[in-house]
Amino acid sequence: MSAPTHFRPGPATTGGVDIRLPWWAFALPTLAFIVLLALILNPSDASGGGDPALGHLVERVQHSVTHHVS
Repeated sequence: MSAPTHFRPGPATTGGVDIRLPWWAFALPTLAFIVLLALILNPSDASGGGDPALGHLVERVQHSVTHHVS
């Protein structure tokens, strides 16, 4: 019969996890948020071949929100 093997515990961890994100992991979502916020605040500046009814809908929602808040 063999004797039980005892293992020494490893070095204690400091409790912190070091996670480093690349620069674009912060920059791209921030840029997307700013662009979408600008489109919501002023939909008439949006250009493109999209449906003009969507722009009118966003303007109506913005108009109704601003008039109901104040």
